Order: sequence, then C-alpha cells, then structure tokens
Amino acid sequence: MAYDLFIPEIWSARLLEHLDKTHVYASLMNRDYEGEIKAYGDTVHINQIGDVTIFDYDGSDIPDPEELDGEQQNLVIDQAHGFNFQIKDIDNAQTTPKLMDDAMQRASYGMNDYIDQYLASLLAAGVDTGNVLADDASPLTPTSVDEAYDCLVDLGTVLSEANVPRLGRWVVVPPWFHGLLLKDKRFVGYGTDFNKGILQGGLVGAAAGFNIYLSNNVPNTDGALYKVMAGTNAAGSFAEQLVNLEAYRPEKNFSDALKGLHVYGAKVIQPKAIALASCNRS
Repeated sequence: MAYDLFIPEIWSARLLEHLDKTHVYASLMNRDYEGEIKAYGDTVHINQIGDVTIFDYDGSDIPDPEELDGEQQNLVIDQAHGFNFQIKDIDNAQTTPKLMDDAMQRASYGMNDYIDQYLASLLAAGVDTGNVLADDASPLTPTSVDEAYDCLVDLGTVLSEANVPRLGRWVVVPPWFHGLLLKDKRFVGYGTDFNKGILQGGLVGAAAGFNIYLSNNVPNTDGALYKVMAGTNAAGSFAEQLVNLEAYRPEKNFSDALKGLHVYGAKVIQPKAIALASCNRS
C-alpha cells in the first residue's frame, strides 16, 4: 500500500522548514527549552538566579558564602493544533518534491498563522506596565517620517532605562508604519523588501538601534491601536514540537491521507525586556 512506504522524517523536515521561514514573532523569542518537550501538557521549569551580593575587600577575611536564591517559572505546552489532508498518492508526493511542498506549505502556513498571532498577543499582554510608551487610552499617531523614527528612538530609551542590553534589539511594525520609515534616510533597508521578507522571516531593515521586522500580525483593534513592540529575545521563551505525523487510508474513499499534531507553548519571562507603543494610523 502507498502509506506503507510513507517516510515521516521527510515530511517533518519539510514542515518545520516552512515554519521557520514564515515565523516572525517566534524568531524573536528564545527557544532554549525546546528540546525538553515531548507532548501536549508538558511543563518546562525555568530557573532564574537572583542577584549576587558585592562586598568591599580590605584584606581581612571575606564573608561566608551566601546562599543564592532564585525564581522558578513554568513554561507549559498548552497549545495544540492539528492538520488532516488527503492526496491521491503519497508515493508520488515522496518522489515529487513539488507536490509534497505544495501540500505541506499550506499546512505549515495555517499553523504558523495561529502561532504568530498567539505569540504577538502574548508579548503584548506580558509587557511591564512601566515600559508602555503609549497605551490605548493615549495612542501615538505618527503622521510623518520623523514621528515614526522618534517612536523607535523613544522605545529604545524605554528599554535602556530598564537596563535591557542594546545587542540584539528588535521591533515589529505593521506595513503602514514601515511605509513611513522607508521615506527616512536613517532607515537602512536590506535589499528588496520582498526578498528579505522571504529569506529572513520579515526582517526588512534597521534603524534607531533595532532590527526592524514587518508583520501583518501586529496586534490591533479593527485596524487601529497597533501594538508596536520592541525588545530582545530575553523577553520570552517559545517551544514547539511536531509530535505526531501519520499517514492512513480514509475509510470512505480511495485516497491516501496525512494527519499531524503540532504542540507548543510560550511565556514572557522578562517583562521589562519589552517596550510597547499603541499606535494609530493617520
């Protein structure tokens, strides 16, 4: 039978390849604990060590070693999505890369869109209140190149005041905000927006100390109050796993089918490593 020759590793690799290419918010979070998950409902324990006391030394005996305290946070794999599609011949799908790509790309795009929106909303909800540059009650409305650039500068200042390192800072903007930046000579683009968007998952340039990412999934309310967020990958942790992939013969027709289960979880672990500005389009 066709499904007896099904090779899960081939399909898994192609699915995850497509996911990696289309993620925006997931690529901006650390994935340090991804190898520790195996199933839906798993919990990953994240330990964070507290501050170490610094003392003056005058040549006398040093203090006894202090016992370090720490805080533990739990990353729960509490999100799951599946797919289930059929094609006429899985053997052909395995020997014809284009057919396999077409099928898996559609599955991966659908799951990616769920994940991207989920992570965007998670980050927006998890930002420290002291790092909100402008909230929904008093949003910014950048109408010029300078005002858009100034917004980025101010977001960077918020992060710096929170002691967030400058290395690796990112900001995600909607297309209309990106359009304003394109008119500013201080914005450095990377080739064409189209090519860079495909190759680097939405990275379109740099300005004001940020790598700038373009996304249509920036959280908003009916085309207003866009949550423009900036930060580093220390802000949140994300873990995903394709835990099941199975070929089978549907009982009521003569097709071969493929179904899969993808699980994931995320958590904001450093709320001060994100800054947010609620912005309206002029």
